[in-house]
Amino acid sequence: MGQLPNGRVVAVKQLKAGSGQGEREFRAEVEIISRVHHRHLVSLVGYCISEQQRLLIYEFVPNKTLEHHLHGKGMPVLEWTKRVKIALGSAKGLAYLHEDCNPKIIHRDIKSANILLDDAFEAQVADFGLAKLNNDSNTHVSTRVMGTFGYLAPEYASSGKLTDRSDVFSFGVVLLELVTGRKPVDASQPLGDESLVEWARPLLIQALETGDVSELVDQRLGKSYVESEMLRMIEAAAACIRHSAPKRPRMVQVLRALDSDSEMSDLSNGVKLGQSTAYNSGQYSQDIMRFRRMALGGDDSMEYGTSGEYSGTNPTSWKSRENSFDYTSGESETRAMNPLNSAKRF
Repeated sequence: MGQLPNGRVVAVKQLKAGSGQGEREFRAEVEIISRVHHRHLVSLVGYCISEQQRLLIYEFVPNKTLEHHLHGKGMPVLEWTKRVKIALGSAKGLAYLHEDCNPKIIHRDIKSANILLDDAFEAQVADFGLAKLNNDSNTHVSTRVMGTFGYLAPEYASSGKLTDRSDVFSFGVVLLELVTGRKPVDASQPLGDESLVEWARPLLIQALETGDVSELVDQRLGKSYVESEMLRMIEAAAACIRHSAPKRPRMVQVLRALDSDSEMSDLSNGVKLGQSTAYNSGQYSQDIMRFRRMALGGDDSMEYGTSGEYSGTNPTSWKSRENSFDYTSGESETRAMNPLNSAKRF
């Protein structure tokens, strides 16, 4: 973290060089994103461009990330009430980006490491360094797929097709983390169960058919959860991770489904329970196996950590890192924010 001349504490993120984005485009996107303000979104307060360096300056959120509280070594069990609060808050922030911003903002890297928490465990969605501004509702085909292994929507990972439903898929993975306590990819699990999504699919169907959630729920919770809330979150997660992007709900529907004060939102979108529509399951299995080989060491050129960045138009472009980005960690270059000679302040 750093400090502005007025004493305000901020988090500083250094963007990777060679993003392929010109300075004018970068400034234009930052200008738009800087005007986005919502209690469940981390505010961008400024940026700095100096030669090849680009820094984004965010408000500082003190209580680390959802990833830290769910998966951090030696951390106490995250209570169910806090999990529900985090799911609702992050859903509100993401729905705001999709529904209320003009142009619509697609985040592209929704994950538990990008959900920051304040001292009251209110969620704030972070890291708009990857955000894609979308001027219309049509599918955007990206020449550079960006995101984190385990969270990427299948159509985005395989073809670069990007819509707001790509974020919805990633959010579904976060919901599964909250329900199960498992990481999105876990090399310690038996072969075939490393992917949280693929492990959970049959159990989601079973839970929704029978009402028995015992095989899905984080064992560390015991019975300390509200069953109706758990079922809402399970139903929302199942809808979010559908193979077919058009069959996934919008984030505003997911938000209504999670809100216990609202009537249960219909998330079916014409899909019967257990049905995987408009998707070649054989191709999906091949994609999963290819990603798995790379992520679990089948590709000698890659080191596997707890998460990875995917950058490119084909799976051979995986760049893995030992830990997900943490705004309070040493992975982000920290600077005192005194003279920002080339900076724009908001």
